[in-house]
Amino acid sequence: MGPVLRSIILLAAFAAALIFVQPAAAQTAGGVVNAIRVEGNQRIEAETVRSYMVIAVGDAFVAERIDRSLKSLFATGLFADVNMRREGNTLIVRVIENPIINQIAFEGNKRIKDEILRAEVQLRQREVYTRTRVLADVARLVELYRRSGRFGATVEPKLIQLEQNRVDLVFEINEGVLTEIRRIGFIGNRRFSDSRLRNQILTKETVWYRFLTTDDTYDPDRLTFDRELLRRFYLSEGYADFRVVSAVAELTRDRTGFYVTFTVEEGERYRFGAINVDSKLRDLSVEQVLELVQSRTGDWYDADAVEETVQEITDAVGNLGFAFVDVRPRVKRDRVNLTIDLTYEIAEGPRVFVERINITGNVRTLDEVIRREFQLVEGDAFIAAKLRRSQQRIRNLGFFDKVDIDRVQGSSRDKAIVNVEVSEQSTGELTIGAGISTVDGLLADISIRERNLLGRGQNLRVGFAVSARRQELDLSFTEPYFLDRDLAAGFDLFRRDRDITNQGTFDEDSIGGTLRAGYPIADRLRQQIKYTVRRDRIENVAASASRFIRDQEGSRLTSAIGQVLTYDTRDSRLNPTEGYFLRLDQDLAGLGGDARYLRNQVTGAYFYPVTDDWVASVSATVGHIFGFAGEDVQINERFFIGGSTLRGFDTAGIGPRDRNTDDALGGNLYLTGTSELSFPLGLPSEFNIRGRVFTDIGTLTNLDDEGAEILDEASPRVTIGFGVSYVSPIGPILVDFGFPVVKEDFDKEEAIRFSFGTRF
Repeated sequence: MGPVLRSIILLAAFAAALIFVQPAAAQTAGGVVNAIRVEGNQRIEAETVRSYMVIAVGDAFVAERIDRSLKSLFATGLFADVNMRREGNTLIVRVIENPIINQIAFEGNKRIKDEILRAEVQLRQREVYTRTRVLADVARLVELYRRSGRFGATVEPKLIQLEQNRVDLVFEINEGVLTEIRRIGFIGNRRFSDSRLRNQILTKETVWYRFLTTDDTYDPDRLTFDRELLRRFYLSEGYADFRVVSAVAELTRDRTGFYVTFTVEEGERYRFGAINVDSKLRDLSVEQVLELVQSRTGDWYDADAVEETVQEITDAVGNLGFAFVDVRPRVKRDRVNLTIDLTYEIAEGPRVFVERINITGNVRTLDEVIRREFQLVEGDAFIAAKLRRSQQRIRNLGFFDKVDIDRVQGSSRDKAIVNVEVSEQSTGELTIGAGISTVDGLLADISIRERNLLGRGQNLRVGFAVSARRQELDLSFTEPYFLDRDLAAGFDLFRRDRDITNQGTFDEDSIGGTLRAGYPIADRLRQQIKYTVRRDRIENVAASASRFIRDQEGSRLTSAIGQVLTYDTRDSRLNPTEGYFLRLDQDLAGLGGDARYLRNQVTGAYFYPVTDDWVASVSATVGHIFGFAGEDVQINERFFIGGSTLRGFDTAGIGPRDRNTDDALGGNLYLTGTSELSFPLGLPSEFNIRGRVFTDIGTLTNLDDEGAEILDEASPRVTIGFGVSYVSPIGPILVDFGFPVVKEDFDKEEAIRFSFGTRF
């Protein structure tokens, strides 16, 4: 090895030694931190700043620890900027504090109130402002607007600097326009048109008349539900292999609209093959169950009918005493012959008991009002039929526009928790009615009613009616669970002044009250007992009035007991689509007072869904009253038919009349019947407009008085007609046109009846 080469190697070794020794020398030669001085802090104490640092007094000046201290101070979120430098053995920490938020304001928002926006943001007054948290709040506000259908909304945060390092935070909002659904299209549908499929989903295309709804704004959750609605529709039409491949919503470039496209695979259409029942329960015959099966071999496959049959079998078997029942349809698909064999397997289900019932969503209504409608309580055997009946009973209250009941696993496998979620609706009603009479002219009535007083389910109503011939004032109150029992107790007070003859030949006024109490006899059978005391007075009888009226001038006291027996299977008391009800109403007068009579009325109605939207109904009422103990039935106790009870005829438009004066005298026996078909008019469902056609039939006859001057024909009167109902924003509006086709010459006609109301 030459001298030159040896010199080069020694120099390289010396340089390497310097490289490795230098850091260690720097660590020791840098010295020790004698002091840490904090500068720039206004609110935060210097000691607090030092507590966040990794390096402390007495530590060596180490770059790695200084770097970690810098990151630790930034991580607190208290500082907008931090830097460190060394002066001798002193570490200088220079900070710029983040400002404190003085107040938060929103500008430009018109569709969403400040309170809702403020609840969405995480920043609050007197908290430290950080850009990261502000950007997160901006994202939340934008998402809130997107959920309300405004995908073009923008939010820009602005700072207003104040003294003492404070700021006002202002979110400047450009809400933009509602992001419309420009078009809804379908790919792959061969069996059904696009318009037919659009009617099956909730999302709608934007048109001018949908300004009162939000169905034409984009909602990803609604779009997901639309996929399920399409699946249900195709399964009900026999397409068992149907599936939705995709549902895509494309936003336009100007961010004001969406194009929604559903891609579907319809598959083949199937028919029902063999349908059987396999019962694993002892003492349950297959023949009993087969009668409940709604489908027949050869019919198009219908998944809805299968589900309804499962419920029917479950309910029926449960009523036979089998508390724990599990009904499952077993399907065998034949893809060659396009048939589906179906077997309903009935077995004993797991023994499950109700552990707890949770109720949510009721802001005003008390829990006990909902719980008392349940046919299940904690500790009972879980029976699905009773749960469905409970759900129907809660809906029948009319307090909620949504009642969802869900069952989840309890604390163990044999326990279930029932979750009830309700959405309250307005239960106060301001009803204004109007009618047009050829004799009376305009008729008007107004009533105020609260069906859920103080959230206790109590019913309070005050009504007033007036016309040229009639004035009425009444007050009623009902406590549905008197003394915490299933006993509906209440009272009615009334004052009525009217001219029932429509000729002004006499005045009749009544004043009185009723006490009543109703209770269940069985699940769908209820009875009401009532007592009425009333003073009736007939006065100001014109000299030209019928002698049958003049003979009854004066006062009369009525003391009557009565009962109402009702059996009701309707799916809804408010808007029934199927089921029936029967009602017997009886009153006996004679326990004190001047009146002696027995009055009986029987009413029945049956509702049948022809299709999903068409509902047919028939109803009939018969009434009879007769006096006893030598007493005749007075005019104020008789029946008067017409108007709403027999469309096409005026109030008191049919029945016995005085031949000479044309005064209506009423009757002791009447019969009315109605057949009606309600249907959509083909307009968009958002309009809530339905049509109906009807036929009314009725007769009124039979008086205690007899004479040649009485016109009394027991022949039936028949009308045909049509009507329109519109559930408007101000309430339901109803118009009926009735045309008598069978009538008597002395009957009084009325071509149109109109009424409207509103709710608050």
